[in-house]
Amino acid sequence: MSHVIDPLSLIRPHRKIIGMSAVLLPFLSDGEIDWDSFRKQLTRTSGCGLTPAVNMDTGYANLIDDTTRRKVLAVTRETLGNSKFVAGAYVGDTPGSRFAIDLYSQQMEWIIEAGGTPVIFQSYGLTQQSDEGVVESYRQLGRRCDQFIGFELGTMFAPFGKIYSLDLYRGLMGIPQCLGAKHSSLSRQLEWERLVLRNQVRPDFLVLTGNDLAIDMVMYGSDYLLGLSAFAPDKFAERDKYWQTGDPRFYELNDALQYLGCLAFREPVPAYKHSAAMFLKLRGWVESDQTHPQSATRPESDREILRGILKMLGESSVT
Repeated sequence: MSHVIDPLSLIRPHRKIIGMSAVLLPFLSDGEIDWDSFRKQLTRTSGCGLTPAVNMDTGYANLIDDTTRRKVLAVTRETLGNSKFVAGAYVGDTPGSRFAIDLYSQQMEWIIEAGGTPVIFQSYGLTQQSDEGVVESYRQLGRRCDQFIGFELGTMFAPFGKIYSLDLYRGLMGIPQCLGAKHSSLSRQLEWERLVLRNQVRPDFLVLTGNDLAIDMVMYGSDYLLGLSAFAPDKFAERDKYWQTGDPRFYELNDALQYLGCLAFREPVPAYKHSAAMFLKLRGWVESDQTHPQSATRPESDREILRGILKMLGESSVT
């Protein structure tokens, strides 16, 4: 049963927002990865004060192989120098699989060697355990690294995802190496419940909203790790500064970005990556709006709507 929460009591004005932004892995029209545009996206994202997140869902984490993941990490480190980044530790398995601690450890090791912080993707072997088993699995991961970020993923994003119980979430907060957790249920209520618990139990724990349909969750104390911010990291950084300084322009800019999110993250939700590619191409930030061949796509008619949203954001399309 949901807890009765007064959201207004959670609002935290003038707060410095911690923003982590997924970076789209762009493709060229011939199906090859567009590494040059990827490097530029990393530079833009880090340059405006957001922490780039690579090998996430926006980077087709469940569709690329280990060779590509490792190249993404190498290119990220080479491009960013000593700047911070986070990266998805993804382990592919099937229903009924056992928790693959050694495979997770390998993924984490590659990320840490590149200078990043692992974001632990869920898997069938992780989420199909009892609550106690899930927490123990995260404890095992914590013994193999200095820090990591957890991840709750709704099944609308991936079939192996699971939104945890509050008791399990409390268990995550009890793991010192767990800096926080990305929450992607697309539910305000569930995220508010996590914020209340965080404020009571461990105030330094990062509740990283992954709710691309409610990006104003930052008003209530969430930070973020979003796919939507991959479309416009510069505009998200501008919005965040407005909130910190109490500038009323926060609201109109947030509204425009939310309109973009509602269009891009409609069903089928995974097709948002094609929306991102189209939007970035309109901005002149990628060469092509091609996506991974196994990724869902949007209709051509979306392009003109995206062009209009870009105008709402104060820019004209270049293509």
